[in-house]
Amino acid sequence: MAQLTDGLGSTDPTWSRFAAVGDSFPEGVGDTDPALPNGVRGWADRVAAILARVAADRGTGPLRYANLAIRGKTLEQVVAEQTERTLALDPDLVAVCAGVNDLVRPAVDIDDLMDRYDAFLAELGSRGAAVLTFTAFDTADRPLFSALRGRFAIYNELLREIAERRGLLLVDFWRMREFSDRRMWEFDRMHLSPEGHHQMAVRVAEALGVEHGLAHTSFGPVAALSPGERRKDDRRWITREAAPWIGRRLRGTSRGDDMSARFPDWVEIVPPG
Repeated sequence: MAQLTDGLGSTDPTWSRFAAVGDSFPEGVGDTDPALPNGVRGWADRVAAILARVAADRGTGPLRYANLAIRGKTLEQVVAEQTERTLALDPDLVAVCAGVNDLVRPAVDIDDLMDRYDAFLAELGSRGAAVLTFTAFDTADRPLFSALRGRFAIYNELLREIAERRGLLLVDFWRMREFSDRRMWEFDRMHLSPEGHHQMAVRVAEALGVEHGLAHTSFGPVAALSPGERRKDDRRWITREAAPWIGRRLRGTSRGDDMSARFPDWVEIVPPG
């Protein structure tokens, strides 16, 4: 990370090589854009645009951006498939989210999982890159995942310890109550909506300490659903999303099995205007 002084004694962080690593969360699933690789945009693309603007304002652009994340990947798969490429790119900023897909497997050794995640995060930062990571969101009101809330809480607390010990940047998703609004999520109730990805980009920019110029996502009052409407919505969700997802877990398959990374090589991000 470079530090540039504005002449008044304050400093702003700037980066020139930003890589996103991990699973569906940094890939951008839920923020549909058919014109982009894998058909999604996501908060990482939005953060890249913010960093590109900062670099342009500072005269250090263009910003180079890579996104190696692929939906459905377990930590073991992320480590095996993305570590070598990430280190070869030599980013100065890495945003990574992994391990959550392990938590929703029938059985998981969370202590072993976090030991492996700790080692992975250390390796990503071993060449001087700033590493930013995320706690998992609170699943208390999620029908499919509420029973796993304890696993998510333990994962988060261990990750907070790792971040503190290693000096990592942390976006504490669990504590961000604005994401409790259902409109921050796609119909699948597992991935952020475009509005949710926008808000996450704001939160990441804040964690990085960069000026972003974006408004926080804000909604009007929530439209109340009748009990009948809620049951109908739940049935549609079970048929369209929950049942197929459970089937893939039982078969040991993922929607990302035959997918490639969105931006495996650097792409230059130049802000418009």
